[in-house]
Amino acid sequence: MKFNQLMHIAFFTKQMDEMIDFYCNRLGCRKKIVVRNKSYKGRADRPKMAALAESDPEGIFNVYIEIADGQFIELFPAQEDQTEDVGWNRRLGYSHFSLTVDDIFETKKELEEKGFIPDTQPSKGPSETWQMWLHDPDGNRFEIMQYTEDSYQLKGHID
Repeated sequence: MKFNQLMHIAFFTKQMDEMIDFYCNRLGCRKKIVVRNKSYKGRADRPKMAALAESDPEGIFNVYIEIADGQFIELFPAQEDQTEDVGWNRRLGYSHFSLTVDDIFETKKELEEKGFIPDTQPSKGPSETWQMWLHDPDGNRFEIMQYTEDSYQLKGHID
């Protein structure tokens, strides 16, 4: 088996407009796909979604924001029965995602010009890769990283 790439990471959100604004207008990604509930009309295999297609046909089912060719953040509207996250690194499972850039210092400058202050300054992590931490409006943490010629992610490293 061979995987080609990570296609997407998905989040539920109570702040769809703010999340789209953040990823598109502040980070420069682009909204590529918006699927409305009506796409599930008459789907016997998805009765809950078929009912939603009748009651709220124009409601958003999901949004795909393209980060790089074929790589996305997928956003779903929050559902009534969902609970709030307990906070970053407070539970097992998801922790963060990472985006790579060619120049982390230029990226930091561009973010700051848009009024966005990263959570940390660029620094080299133990893998010899530059990193800088940020968060979106829902508090989802992510890294922006820049490879170096010594980055373990490129060279490998088993200690």
